[in-house]
Amino acid sequence: MSEERPRIRVGISCGDLNGIGLEVVLKTFQDNRMMQDITPVLYCPAKTVSLHRKALGLDDVQVHGIPDAAEAQPKRLNVVDLWEEDLPIELGKPSGPLAAQAIQSLEAAATDLARGKVDVLVTAPIDKHAMQGAGFAFPGHTEYLADLAGNEGKVLMVLVGDGLRVGTVTGHIPLKDVPDAITTAGIMEKARLFDQSLRRDFGVVKPRIAVLGLNPHAGDQGTLGSEDRERILPAVRKLNDEDILAFGPYPADGFFGSGAYKQFDGVLAMYHDQGLAPFKALSFGQGVNYTAGLPVVRTSPDHGTGLAIAGKGEADEGSFRAAVWLACDVLQARERWKEMTANPLKEAKKPARTKG
Repeated sequence: MSEERPRIRVGISCGDLNGIGLEVVLKTFQDNRMMQDITPVLYCPAKTVSLHRKALGLDDVQVHGIPDAAEAQPKRLNVVDLWEEDLPIELGKPSGPLAAQAIQSLEAAATDLARGKVDVLVTAPIDKHAMQGAGFAFPGHTEYLADLAGNEGKVLMVLVGDGLRVGTVTGHIPLKDVPDAITTAGIMEKARLFDQSLRRDFGVVKPRIAVLGLNPHAGDQGTLGSEDRERILPAVRKLNDEDILAFGPYPADGFFGSGAYKQFDGVLAMYHDQGLAPFKALSFGQGVNYTAGLPVVRTSPDHGTGLAIAGKGEADEGSFRAAVWLACDVLQARERWKEMTANPLKEAKKPARTKG
């Protein structure tokens, strides 16, 4: 009998405590089948989690309070006690001072991930404005984790769902700053990260990457802007010279409207909403935000804090559940990739001798 595979320890940051983060976490692990192969570790005190459980009528979730992630037990939702004080939680209201706890949870989870106490990280949604007001010096999770890993800008936000993978050249920046941020070198860097991630994290042997244009109709041969012809097209050609199968630039509207995205393993958009708006129209509720390029595995659901429905029991946990499974799948894909690249050629069998 083969030895049972160790459960994957999934670290979870609590996110905005006034939003739907803890609701989707609790609903996900209300299904005990989720804990057959994983051990969830939520960075949020049992007292705070219990408040949400009672408010949402989710008392059947097995919660186990622990002082340290190293003491996590299987087949239950482990919660690491980070603070003791009672918090002024008001579900559905802007988080305000509660953002400090969201930061504390993220920092503790990321630290344990770096130390190997958990294997992957899944982040619940945060209120970015409140977080920055509480001293968080980053636009979002992606930039924080990149800085922590020393990667600086060398990461790629990828939205994953229903066979669709969409990355963005620029991230959380104002739309007015996008054109200046689009450079041939920048596109090539993100495309290389995408190609590497598709191979290592998703098991695609020879990825095909579609590159979207920046302007309407991909610039219409320069009539509607020069960026597509002068920056994006040269990037595509140079990527092909590096044996990366990049194609484009494609006009974004027709590309998604015609279903052309189905012919590619990844789609590289120029800016946030260009890629995320069609992605969410096609995959909302099951999509996952994945950070490619990190030495660790991090995912999150593709939705926000959901203040409008927080505390009403209406939040759909599908995206969070998908984020948990994707994190585990990527971890296992990386293990296979590591084995394959460490031993690219197995010892060849000697041909059988034939009688002459």
